[in-house]
Amino acid sequence: MLKKKIAVLVSGGGTNLQALIDAQGRGELGCGEITLVIASKPGVYALERAKNAGIEGRVLSRRDYETIADYSKALADEMVAQGIDLVVLAGFLTIIDEQVYNAFPNRILNVHPALIPSFCGKGYYGLHVHEAALEKGVKVSGATVHIVTPECDAGPIVLQKAVEVKEDDTPEALQRRIMEEAEWKILPKAVQLFCDGKITVKDNKVYIGE
Repeated sequence: MLKKKIAVLVSGGGTNLQALIDAQGRGELGCGEITLVIASKPGVYALERAKNAGIEGRVLSRRDYETIADYSKALADEMVAQGIDLVVLAGFLTIIDEQVYNAFPNRILNVHPALIPSFCGKGYYGLHVHEAALEKGVKVSGATVHIVTPECDAGPIVLQKAVEVKEDDTPEALQRRIMEEAEWKILPKAVQLFCDGKITVKDNKVYIGE
């Protein structure tokens, strides 16, 4: 099977990118290969991670474009030109429009640090997710990998993993445990399933083949 080219979109430190790079190093991305990392702003540490792994890093700064539409077009055009098969949002905090979704239908994955449909949608990102979970007093939280659609956090769910919430948890402690026990495990697995042709989307649901 031909290698599937993966682009990872980042806006910060790139911990999920590193999990993908490490999985690739262990041969755990199946027929997938990360060939491009795009940052929405210059100077982020994720670009260093890409460089250290010998992966091409590009900066497409949101500030360089007047509108979301202009930025989305540039992003989609760049990835299409590079022959990208799968797009992974790994802490990518820049809004994009339907031009990207249309260019990569059912080919964009995102990891969210909660069990969707809990604590998701507009405003639920970063520590806000974990603060809300602790405020609610949930006993388990976790992470979800889903296919990205124009509606925030509403796309078909690929994988989920639950993580215990402890009574003395801080948002930071819960964030770290969810990353280590869930995000860094299910994101590479979802990428592998996609690249190996195991994912089918029907009626807004994901079916995983043998």
